[in-house]
Amino acid sequence: MTKKSNSNSKKKVSPTSAARISVAKTYKLFIGGGFPRSERGRYLQLKDKEGKLVANYAWATRKDFRNALVVARKAQAGWAKRSAFNRSQIMYRMAEMLESRREVFERCLTQHAGFSAKDASEEIDATVDRIFWYAGWADKYAQVLGSVNPVASSFFNFTFPEPTGVVTVFSSMHSPLLGLVSAFAPVIVSGNSCILIVENDAPTIAIELAEVLATSDLPGGVVNILTGKRDELISHIAGHMDLNAIACYGGPEEQIADIQKLSAENVKRVSIFDDPPAKDWKSEDMQSLYALTPYIEWKTAWHPVGT
Repeated sequence: MTKKSNSNSKKKVSPTSAARISVAKTYKLFIGGGFPRSERGRYLQLKDKEGKLVANYAWATRKDFRNALVVARKAQAGWAKRSAFNRSQIMYRMAEMLESRREVFERCLTQHAGFSAKDASEEIDATVDRIFWYAGWADKYAQVLGSVNPVASSFFNFTFPEPTGVVTVFSSMHSPLLGLVSAFAPVIVSGNSCILIVENDAPTIAIELAEVLATSDLPGGVVNILTGKRDELISHIAGHMDLNAIACYGGPEEQIADIQKLSAENVKRVSIFDDPPAKDWKSEDMQSLYALTPYIEWKTAWHPVGT
């Protein structure tokens, strides 16, 4: 007697037949080489031109800045003690890692920042080239900018550059990738550490870049990236006693005035720069050896002749 199959038995459902929900990326902060959430757990939304949600990104607080400053201070001394050649090697590695993730950045520039495919490709080319350009100066700037000074006595007199310390950079509000790199590359070349404050139309690109930095042999804490709003952080940053310098690219006159006023109370060095449209950042005028000088302290040493 043959056994009849049960026509009412349940059909097996293939795992691939069910509709899949894609996992949207939530961009966190970049502090000390890691990717922590904002201290208060707050997030902002990035939307496209049609108002569709593209991604969530962290909204940094004052506490997040203090955390970043602590690790930047710890990292700075070790970074400055590395040989200039080693710093250049690590910056070359940054450029290589960015090039290897080209497709990711092309997608982000087009979807998040509204670049055309052609403009996105050119932006990445220019960014890679700019990192290479500054990396090449790491073991040369001291010889070019330093000097042997003539003195009317039997001494040698040398002037040579040393890093300032920890620098906060309010990065470009118009150029989310090339402008960002052009702001921090001249800071770290000479051995400074930095904290980037990012507020623009596509801040998620800064955290994509952080993933490049995290895999490029750069010591944790040398570059830290906080996304959010300048207004909430300016007074705390400019008034902080353990910060050595501030660089600000563009922004409302009121913000710039607040930075200058509060920084004067603790004699913090402040540099204010123009923030041109994104396409103008590609100009060779936007890279210069002298872009290193706002973040350098000049030391003079005397040495007797003949000893």
